[in-house]
Amino acid sequence: MIIEGKTGSWEIVVGLEVHAQVVSQSKLFSGASATYGGEPNAQVSLVDAAFPGMLPVINGYVVEQAIKTGLGIEATVNEVSVFDRKNYFYADLPQGYQISQYTRPIVSGGRLVIDLPGDTTKTIGVTRLHLEQDAGKSMHDQSPTKSYIDLNRSGVALMEIVSEPDIRSPEEAGAYLKKLRAILRYLGTCDGNMEEGSMRCDANVSVRKVGATEFGTRNEIKNVNSIRHVMQAIEYEANRQVEALEAGETIRQETRLWDVARGVTRSMRSKEHAHDYRYFPDPDLLPLILDPEAIARIKTSMPELPDAKKARFVDAYKLSPYDAGVLVAEQEQADFFETVAKGRKDPKLAANWVIVELFGALNKKGVDVTNSPVSAKNLAGLLDLIENETISGRIAKDVFQFMVETGKDAASIVAEKGLVQVTDTGAIDAAIAKVMAENAAKVDEYRAGKTTLFGWFVGQVMKGTGGKANPAKVNEILKAKLSG
Repeated sequence: MIIEGKTGSWEIVVGLEVHAQVVSQSKLFSGASATYGGEPNAQVSLVDAAFPGMLPVINGYVVEQAIKTGLGIEATVNEVSVFDRKNYFYADLPQGYQISQYTRPIVSGGRLVIDLPGDTTKTIGVTRLHLEQDAGKSMHDQSPTKSYIDLNRSGVALMEIVSEPDIRSPEEAGAYLKKLRAILRYLGTCDGNMEEGSMRCDANVSVRKVGATEFGTRNEIKNVNSIRHVMQAIEYEANRQVEALEAGETIRQETRLWDVARGVTRSMRSKEHAHDYRYFPDPDLLPLILDPEAIARIKTSMPELPDAKKARFVDAYKLSPYDAGVLVAEQEQADFFETVAKGRKDPKLAANWVIVELFGALNKKGVDVTNSPVSAKNLAGLLDLIENETISGRIAKDVFQFMVETGKDAASIVAEKGLVQVTDTGAIDAAIAKVMAENAAKVDEYRAGKTTLFGWFVGQVMKGTGGKANPAKVNEILKAKLSG
């Protein structure tokens, strides 16, 4: 994204920090439940509440989830990592510090390949992934005079995934978040539900003149809870910074909040530096030392990830990169398609029906493929009827609408409504003869050279047969009769 200002062209530079809640039954350092939606303070252990003398114990499953995620973003899993204390005060942080990782994270480096318009791609670097515990939640809307604290989230395991400042537009930021969320969901390491706060994003935004090599002063936009809002916040903040710089102002490094209602970023506080947090190794936790064989074992158990699945769909099913990308964006969508396409003569037919007809219907209903009223098995049955010429493609769309409304299978609907395609040449001959007899003048026009009327004749024959005539046979027979 290039911003054209009064003094020239400006480039935006964005890096994203994603906090992904690890899918785990219990928290990072305690056995308390990490399930979302419990009654306030119902899922809090003595460790989470920072009772004196309560020592943290690492959750081994969370460590495995972090390793899996690191491998999924093509990063280096470090065999030795260290937990640090990040010191700051806030009411919902009972310990007075957050256990995190600073100088020696569990994962270093990595990359994500994002899909851009025109079937192009771009690689975004990943700086690091580290484990840390979440804080509690401050609630300011329960009383006009008091704030309340819910510690259910305190100690929940997070993976903070930090990108390189390689992102150059809101659209690239959105593509990065979608791709990262897809990988996390394929791996089963985070559910990616931004509405419930299990995936949150901080966006670091700066601007610089096109051609400049030095980065500008960045502002961090905290805890944005949807991909759309991240994109809006980046665009607003970049334009705000350009306007300020062109007015002769200096950009102050600070943390800002995204005001959804007003569509603006607002100053929250000056940006802290690492030394402000007084990081030091947590004395209650030994360095985390990983077994190389365990890492290798996890690697061999990895599922097929979106990029590999997309390449396979293009190769095996002869789909366009765009269609394949749409289908693999969510694992459930990809699985649904493969069920429909299995053993089919024309897999592209399956892709078209899933992407256009099914996704269109689901969007209208506001549901995803996991709640589809038409099962993969039933959609496959509908396509079987098209391929064996029991019904035409036009009739199939009507049948599909009945399937969406009733949940019934295609064969039952076709039988109930008498929609079987007319393939009998005698019946088609009769329908064509009737249309030609009733429109003799148009027949003469066609034979005199006005061949554009052919489509009109096809439409009339299809109308006369209630749309049931086989279109290929109608075209073949009609062309012969009009020519003769």
